[in-house]
Amino acid sequence: MDQLKITFTELLASWQLSLSERQWSQFERYYQELVAWNEKMNLTAITDREQVFVKHFFDSISLSFFVPLGNVQTIADIGSGAGFPSIPLKIMFPHLKVTIVDSLNKRISFLQALVGELELDGVSCIHGRAEDVARMKEHRDRYDLVTARAVARLSVLNEFCLPFVKTDGLFAAMKGADPAEELAEAKYSLRELKGELELTHRFELPIEQSSRHIIIIRKKAATPAKYPRKAGTPLKQPLV
Repeated sequence: MDQLKITFTELLASWQLSLSERQWSQFERYYQELVAWNEKMNLTAITDREQVFVKHFFDSISLSFFVPLGNVQTIADIGSGAGFPSIPLKIMFPHLKVTIVDSLNKRISFLQALVGELELDGVSCIHGRAEDVARMKEHRDRYDLVTARAVARLSVLNEFCLPFVKTDGLFAAMKGADPAEELAEAKYSLRELKGELELTHRFELPIEQSSRHIIIIRKKAATPAKYPRKAGTPLKQPLV
């Protein structure tokens, strides 16, 4: 048997997750498509097979270790890039209804082709700026869970992501290094956007043992009408 398959299966099993043959085949196909498309456009700097499975796939799935996804129906992934974390989560939890928002049309083209190739139902890929899409009534204050992985500092992410979260829903910001400084900086934006910090989870990515942090924020009320501000403003003038 493929050693990587054994390792990946065991890593998931250590978190009480089982991997079916279909799911394994989907991850393999995902890897192949990622590498093939990466030759035409910049999707990832990581192309080694084991590293993609650990640093992208397992890292994406790690959100489920701290948020019980059985209770989640709708998820929005903001600035998803090559589909992380939402596509690995969808493979592992097929019941999820996933909306991916990305500002680069080339990445959306890749994701739409990938969703077709992997035969994933209930995945919508939207080309647009988060600030604009969050103004649409079908996306505003709507999602059980919103995610962003390695997109921007938390003071900016709050304005990108919290407008998508329904009241009492969750926003999970996936970070690498210790986010203590970002959390301190983001207090004002949290208050403005009706978010409340619940927990910050820390764990080590297996094999290379680099640290990861997942910041869990609870949405306490509907998004104030003035947010998000017009596209580009949150990055230029963060709420700090």
